[in-house]
Amino acid sequence: MSGKKTLILGASDNPARYSYLALKKLTAKGHSVVAIGKKNVTVDAITIETAMKPYTDIDTITLYLSPQNQKAYYDYILSLNPKRIIFNPGTENDELNDLIKIKGVQGIYGCTLVMLSAGTY
Repeated sequence: MSGKKTLILGASDNPARYSYLALKKLTAKGHSVVAIGKKNVTVDAITIETAMKPYTDIDTITLYLSPQNQKAYYDYILSLNPKRIIFNPGTENDELNDLIKIKGVQGIYGCTLVMLSAGTY
């Protein structure tokens, strides 16, 4: 796989969840995907991990966690040095956005699914 290596934070194996749809669409569009969620399961050969693994070369983190659930991941997110973070609807977080700006990381309040459909991902 090529494309932009993306970490889905808040990944799910539930087809009704937007994080599940994002995983499916990202892989279909040729992006390399790693995922962290509540359950250790596999979706289309992508293992959803439960631990904060030290991934490298992360281009994009797409968030599917509420702002209060993001707090536990702040240091981890910053340690990955992504180029950008997509705050999907409901995950908007000015506190985290301010922290990533200090490190030169772009914060986008948008929707991964819309961006993929529009060709702006």
